[in-house]
Amino acid sequence: MLKKANIKKDPSQALAQDALTENAILDTLSDACFLLNSEGVITYANSATARFFSGQGGIGQKIDACGMAPRLSKAVLEALVENEAIVRPVILSDRETSATTLEQTGESAWLVDAAPVQSGHSQSSMRVLLRDITTEHHTEQVRKDFVANASHELRTPLAIINGYLENLTEGDLLKDQDTALRFLKIMGKHGRRIARIVEDMLLISRLESGEANTLKIKPFRLKSCALDVVERLESVISTQGASVNLQMEVPEVRLAGDRFYWTQILFNLVENALKQNPQMPLAVTVGWREEESGLIIWVEDNGVGIPSSDLPFIFRRFYRVEKHHSQEEIKGTGLGLSIVRRAVEAHEGKIEVGSIPGEATRFEITLPPQMALQGDGNTPDDTTEKL
Repeated sequence: MLKKANIKKDPSQALAQDALTENAILDTLSDACFLLNSEGVITYANSATARFFSGQGGIGQKIDACGMAPRLSKAVLEALVENEAIVRPVILSDRETSATTLEQTGESAWLVDAAPVQSGHSQSSMRVLLRDITTEHHTEQVRKDFVANASHELRTPLAIINGYLENLTEGDLLKDQDTALRFLKIMGKHGRRIARIVEDMLLISRLESGEANTLKIKPFRLKSCALDVVERLESVISTQGASVNLQMEVPEVRLAGDRFYWTQILFNLVENALKQNPQMPLAVTVGWREEESGLIIWVEDNGVGIPSSDLPFIFRRFYRVEKHHSQEEIKGTGLGLSIVRRAVEAHEGKIEVGSIPGEATRFEITLPPQMALQGDGNTPDDTTEKL
């Protein structure tokens, strides 16, 4: 049997080896970790601090002169001066990063965790950890914005309903059946609006919660889905004098997806075109074709278009394009396009939008090739239907 050699180590060598091991461990951390002496000078810094400090990792520099963002260094200095532990989130704008370090395109958030370290020396030092909590911060901000916007969207129709209820119950309007009926119709309209807002909120919550991972994938004919959407919107289409055309290179293509969500996608895109252009005889085209890159589905209209300044934001929840001077107020939940994007992404697709103000707007969806299934092959390759 082999025996482990009993080799005595030089104490100084052992200490040096331990220090190297500790440094190696600290360098594997994704959090920035460094030590300050009582004068605020950096005496140790792991490799993750390189993004914060200038020079050789900031070692030997004072915390307020090492290139760190001022808000971060201020929080650390406060802990050092008070000689107290702190755990504090610090929010940085894109202008508050150092020129040598953080490359950011927006707001970021960092958790500053600092605590005194007592040693055998008369002077204490300060241990500091900086953790990136930007994702958590943005998620919380989105949640707060969602609640605030949802409350605002629900408040308006509720106030209208309550106002008409007061008029009906406190006056003699019940004797005037025509006026009472008109009031009830208005209340019903806004009640349906509340129901639509709640329905859309639940739908987008399901998509964002990961429930979309359990999509009910079953092949269905895209043409049938599009026809169902047009039928649901028939009254609006007729009232506005609009038209919806189907342009299909492969009319009988079947899509491997969740038909419920694809109905929502096409419904919201066509409805959005109609709502953005309520005062003109709009022409909307819904089409698809197969390419090497995958199945391309588009919804295009010849309406007023979307200003280029609004295009980056239109998929945000509750975002509304500023109305054209000739338009009436655009009604909607403000969630339709957000639902579209989330549902497309849940099907491993991507959606893009292009618009020429005053001429046309086009939403284009690209899906992986495997999602398009072959049809029966008995229909001509190029078909356009006017509905």
